[in-house]
Amino acid sequence: MSTNDILALIDSEIARLEQARALLAGLQGQTTIAPAEKPAKRKLSAAARERIAAAQRKRWAATKGAVKAAPAKAAKEAAPPEKKAAPAKKRGMSAAARKRIAAAQKKRWAAIKAEKAANSAPAKKVAKKAPAKKAAATKKTTPVKANKAVAEKTTVAPTETAAS
Repeated sequence: MSTNDILALIDSEIARLEQARALLAGLQGQTTIAPAEKPAKRKLSAAARERIAAAQRKRWAATKGAVKAAPAKAAKEAAPPEKKAAPAKKRGMSAAARKRIAAAQKKRWAAIKAEKAANSAPAKKVAKKAPAKKAAATKKTTPVKANKAVAEKTTVAPTETAAS
């Protein structure tokens, strides 16, 4: 094979690849699968909606203790517009019950405050002793270091007596 034949084969191969590339680039923006269609919305007739509403009213009436709910249209036509009934009165507490609850709560809080006062009294005494330990240390150190220094002195003394 001569070089001219080789160049001709390469050129034809390049042309074929460019053609394939153009086809792929053109299809890149398109999809081959059709998009899924949304299912059509179901529409109920007015009569069907009314039947559903009447059934729901009947269920509510049964839970509320009413005898039987009349269909909405018949009720609207037969009865003139009535005033809305006042909502049922909420249950309340008697004054004596409120006083008992308030007294019990005051008793609980008094116990909690007394417990806090009892627990905080020794803490104040400890806080007063801490500066005394700090003053006893010869170096100025933080309270933690001062406590360690005092602890070291107390632990060293018994070991020296045991060794001699």
